[in-house]
Amino acid sequence: MGATRRQFSSLVVGAALALALPAGAWAQASGDPAQLRIGFQKAAINLVIVKQQGVLEKRFPNTKVQWIEFPAGPQLLEALSVGALDFGLTGDSPPVFAQAAGKDLLYVGAEPSKPLSSAIVVQQDSKLSTLADLKGKRVALQKGSSAHYLLVRALEKGNLKWGDITPIYLAPAEARAAFEKGAVDAWVIWDPFYAAIELAQKPRLLTTGEGLSGNSSFYLASRPFTEKHPQVLGALFEELTRADAYVQSNRKEAAQLVADFSGLSLATVHLFISRRPKSPVGPISAQIVADQQRVADAFHQLGLIPRPVKVAEIVWQPKAAQLASKQSLAQK
Repeated sequence: MGATRRQFSSLVVGAALALALPAGAWAQASGDPAQLRIGFQKAAINLVIVKQQGVLEKRFPNTKVQWIEFPAGPQLLEALSVGALDFGLTGDSPPVFAQAAGKDLLYVGAEPSKPLSSAIVVQQDSKLSTLADLKGKRVALQKGSSAHYLLVRALEKGNLKWGDITPIYLAPAEARAAFEKGAVDAWVIWDPFYAAIELAQKPRLLTTGEGLSGNSSFYLASRPFTEKHPQVLGALFEELTRADAYVQSNRKEAAQLVADFSGLSLATVHLFISRRPKSPVGPISAQIVADQQRVADAFHQLGLIPRPVKVAEIVWQPKAAQLASKQSLAQK
């Protein structure tokens, strides 16, 4: 995978140090940036809570914090790669497609996997009942999203090849419209869109991601921002982890904050949150890199990305000088 055990160990230690600093220590490490542009999706619960509570604006009073919503990860990472964003959250597949396309960005943190938060659904009266039944069918999904990898794994389980289905690449809103009209036979989707269609139409479930795809969530940042403002990433991770603790302890209030922002019904938000595990932000461990490499290898073997990629090459590893600075801060 292009990284030694020693490099992985350094990566984990460095990220752990970054996440362990006391609140406020990061902001003292260097000057605050003039702006912080954050890309997020409705599924990014921790980011939505941080946004709704306004904690970054209070923590960085001299920084203009901009929040930009995207329908899915591929669009978010495209903005990140061209300099229109500094930081954002996506699922497992978008970074692989971005790296294969030569986009310059870095994995900087991760949340635990959420396999129950993605699914393949069919209409209630559909004749499809098994994954093998997808052969010859039209399947809607967002290209390059976490749904893409779930479908790859589901076809494997059903003893099908990628060429056995007709993928219909649509963003979530367009995919839902196509699903409701019967223009596609199945839809591969993630929360909260999964929860919304589940409550609205009660579709039948072919599979969730359990046993197939971890549906992991990754925080990514632009290389220039990461190199210039590592202290801001540390502050972000502190606040995101604090937001997750708030969600776990205050489900009703958290659901209301998410509903107020997203326009989703409270019932949809409660369903979405109910199958979401505790999701503090953690470092990119060797195991996470290995799991993500399997995602990348699967896409390359199917010819869905133009070249093989080594995930470890774009995982943030703080420089030795930064680590020494962080360690001294943590000891104060």
